[in-house]
Amino acid sequence: MVHIANVKVRPRKVKIPVPCRSELVAMLGCWAATGDVLSTDPDRCKIVAETLFQCMRTAPIAGKPHKPAINYHLSKLSKKAK
Repeated sequence: MVHIANVKVRPRKVKIPVPCRSELVAMLGCWAATGDVLSTDPDRCKIVAETLFQCMRTAPIAGKPHKPAINYHLSKLSKKAK
């Protein structure tokens, strides 16, 4: 049997989906199209702002992604093998 001194596994990087991404992009696009971020005119970007507000109100709060424990178990296994 071949003995390997250090065994580690790199976990895959999982892309976390960003909630309200399309609504935020639409809002930034609207601001860029009108040329005014601090507009006081209620008609400009009103619908886009309302959809972004609704999305942010109902979006779930993302927690920390689960970290795989395979390296922990591999280290315990290698300590027992010695």
